[in-house]
Amino acid sequence: MESVDKKEEAKNSESRFKQEIHSKVIRAGKRTYFFDVKSTRSGEYYLTITESKKRFGENGKFTYEKHKVFLYQEDFDKFVDSLHEVVDYIHENQPEREVDKPEKEVEEEVVVEEKTPAKDYTNVDFDDI
Repeated sequence: MESVDKKEEAKNSESRFKQEIHSKVIRAGKRTYFFDVKSTRSGEYYLTITESKKRFGENGKFTYEKHKVFLYQEDFDKFVDSLHEVVDYIHENQPEREVDKPEKEVEEEVVVEEKTPAKDYTNVDFDDI
């Protein structure tokens, strides 16, 4: 029976290691980004950022191409500061492109044509034809 308890303990420890504490999903066109807070075996939280892209193979089936970044607590401040710095740089220095502008909603004009009812119908008896 002791081996069963150790297996259960190992299983619980392993599940705690892989446990997702919190998740945020961002869908962006053909890409999806996952921000997952997970826990180490010692109970410390870390962040995984995953970019997932749907790809179609030659056989017509699709697969997901994934790229991951693991970010630990001791690097959070440097990472966030650098991310803000480069995003600000892009916003200040990137010329605005037509593609990047949000599309304005265009009101569709619906035109309803009034059909005048046909006058002077002739009664036709199909037996006469």
